Amino acid sequence: MRRYVFPVLMGIVGVAILMSLGFWQLRRMEEKRVYLDEIEARISNAPIPLPAVPDEGRDKFQAVVAEGTFTGEYLEVLAGQKGASPGVMVIEAFALPDGRRIMVQRGFVEEEARSVPRPPHEAKVEGNLHWPDDTSSSTPPPDEKTGLWFARDVPAMAAKLKTEPTLIVASAPTGDGIAPMPVDTSGIPNDHWGYAIQWFLLAATWAGMTLFLLWRIRGRKI
Repeated sequence: MRRYVFPVLMGIVGVAILMSLGFWQLRRMEEKRVYLDEIEARISNAPIPLPAVPDEGRDKFQAVVAEGTFTGEYLEVLAGQKGASPGVMVIEAFALPDGRRIMVQRGFVEEEARSVPRPPHEAKVEGNLHWPDDTSSSTPPPDEKTGLWFARDVPAMAAKLKTEPTLIVASAPTGDGIAPMPVDTSGIPNDHWGYAIQWFLLAATWAGMTLFLLWRIRGRKI
């Protein structure tokens, strides 16, 4: 019997660890579902006036409304839209009546329309507060010749446009033929069910290998 002790112990420990990882993924799946529901609620709620001091932890994805003036100072971020030719995402400085300057992600413009003039004008913007950071270690810096950015970085964009680091992603058209790119939860996957299945399958495989090993040990001559 002594020869069975170590394989049985390893089998039990291995299955227990793999099963616990599977159940942890199920808990994470439920936590992510609750988180996504909260985001959807913030996105779809009736817009509130822009907070005086927006806070990322409290206000991310909050629907807001603001009135002011597009200043004509903007950045263009390389972007694409399904069913459209390559283009850019327009992020423009927006001056509020109280003197504050924030940023508005107005939306998408195809490459051939980039040269169309976009003069300053007053507007009412409805959208969602967002603090995206699309940069990574492999993201190149903005192109000095064309001014084209390759990812959104709120603090860096705010410094360039001389605004506060507050970004509203417009959910409705803001004029000049710019197509809005509203925020949604499509970019926040909830893949934990698939991960849980993988861990449970590994646990089953480990258990099967343990049983096979015990069968081999039993067949050996003493």
